[in-house]
Amino acid sequence: MRRLIKIALLLALIWSGVWALTDLGLVRGMAAWLSAQRARGWQVEYSALDSSGYPFRHGLRLSAPMIADPRSGWAWRADWLGLQSPALWPGNQRLIFPATEQRLSLFGQEATLKAQAMQARLALRPGPALRLDRLELTAGDWQLTAADGVTTGAGRLLVSMIQQGPAEEYRLMLSAPTLAPGGALPLTTTVTDTLPAGFDTFGLQARVRFDRPWDRRALTARRPQPRALLLDQADVRWGAMAVSARGAIDIDPQGQPSGTLAIRAENWRQMLDLSVASGVLAPQRAEQLGRLLALLAGTGDDSDTLDTELRFAGGLMLLGPLPLGPAPSLRLR
Repeated sequence: MRRLIKIALLLALIWSGVWALTDLGLVRGMAAWLSAQRARGWQVEYSALDSSGYPFRHGLRLSAPMIADPRSGWAWRADWLGLQSPALWPGNQRLIFPATEQRLSLFGQEATLKAQAMQARLALRPGPALRLDRLELTAGDWQLTAADGVTTGAGRLLVSMIQQGPAEEYRLMLSAPTLAPGGALPLTTTVTDTLPAGFDTFGLQARVRFDRPWDRRALTARRPQPRALLLDQADVRWGAMAVSARGAIDIDPQGQPSGTLAIRAENWRQMLDLSVASGVLAPQRAEQLGRLLALLAGTGDDSDTLDTELRFAGGLMLLGPLPLGPAPSLRLR
């Protein structure tokens, strides 16, 4: 028995030493990474960096963190940020965000985010490249408020990016059921009385092929750029209105898309009425667009379901035969 106790004590001592060395490496590694971002021109601030979690996990806590990248124009600030990982493999990280306000900025547009139980899970494959295997963001009730007071929120949120197949291919998923547009659509009471407070369905599933895998270089060098998008499913339903899309798009090195998405819109006339009520479209413009869409529907004025194609070609977007304007540049900054 004494021998077993001695062996157990020895193993505990060895494990404690291993944990302490790993913990020290994580703290120093985080501090060094933050310093390296400052050297790259980022603005990085925090008031304290503490560790915890002995003996089965490693935990880091940044107090009052603020990170901003002036070149891409984004910034983030919060009261604190927690990072947790299993003691055996720090490459499986869990980021824990506070329920208090997080302040965001993108291209000069500021907003505040409040979310319950917001977490991000990051799984990296062992190896010097630390290639991304899985990235997942989840939250309970959340609310995003822009500087002008426009608020958007939902009962829950799931965003995931999972590597599958070739190393540079990832499956993307977005789900935000009960997403409420809030003040984003300044509707009259008459209109809102006929609609649910939030979308019945709001989500997508897609596969994206990049020009190289996502790994540690994505933070220190250029971002991997998309080269192909296979949209398996994109669905939005709000009351009697629904829009769905499927299709495939290729993306050239300049970010120009080419390809076709099949679009199905149910109760598209109500969508036009909604656009007029919210001020997105002028009544005259909506009337002109309605006549064109009725022609695209192909079954006359009695059809409220539109099946058409959204095409990308030669730097342009076309809805069926109708040009919509320049196609967006699909490049990550």
